[in-house]
Amino acid sequence: MRRFLFSLMGVLLVCASCETNPYTERRQLVMLPQSYENRLGDQAYDQVLEDPKNRISQDLRELEPAKRVSARIIEAAKQSKYAETAKSFEWEVNVIKDDKQANAFALPGGKIAIYTGIYPVAKNEAGLAAVVGHEVVHALARHGAERMSQGIVAQVLLTGAAVGLSSQGTPGGQAIMQALGLGTQVGVLLPFSREHESEADHVGIILAAMAGYDPRESVALWQRMEQAGGNQPPEFLSTHPSHGTRIKDLQEWMPEELGYYEKSSKAESTPLSGP
Repeated sequence: MRRFLFSLMGVLLVCASCETNPYTERRQLVMLPQSYENRLGDQAYDQVLEDPKNRISQDLRELEPAKRVSARIIEAAKQSKYAETAKSFEWEVNVIKDDKQANAFALPGGKIAIYTGIYPVAKNEAGLAAVVGHEVVHALARHGAERMSQGIVAQVLLTGAAVGLSSQGTPGGQAIMQALGLGTQVGVLLPFSREHESEADHVGIILAAMAGYDPRESVALWQRMEQAGGNQPPEFLSTHPSHGTRIKDLQEWMPEELGYYEKSSKAESTPLSGP
């Protein structure tokens, strides 16, 4: 049984598509076809929009800037190193009226939702572009499929370890398995998630800069996030980098991002209507 499980893992790894992020050159393990990932994205999006707790905004003061910023980000994505994927997505943008939710998301397949609670933090369209660019990169870079693939491999490894411990009658096997599970979560899956967040920060601001939005506004955005945020867990136990880490990284990437911005057709960055 143990030999079978490890053989299965080997087959999964061989069959997996090893992709490379075109901007960061990071190797990615992706075991799901894009079409399947897109279907999952569409289903999740429909569930969000159909949830009676989520009211879709028809207020043009909220809707127009969201659509304008998203359209420029999408066009930049179609001119970027993600062009093939961006052109294959069926893009859609909605604004959800929830002034307490400072958030946004973009799903595989191109479905974007922006919560009105992000407007006071974003403050202007350049700040909103930093948020939308970040979320769009999660979809284009296939971070969701990569996380699912990592979960499959981790589960196969843990199952193999459990079978091995059971067959050998190892004392304290249950405690060992719990330690292995925690080690996998903290040592592998959480760092990969933080890496995804940093990648989305980095490339998302590149897309925003290509779209004509001043990348320096991203630093101001995260400074406001830091001021508005509550207590964060220790970074090693968090799926996201700390606000301070993000600000430091964005400042280090700024010369590259300003290079894209200088070559772009500049966009106006009008203030956003907050709650």
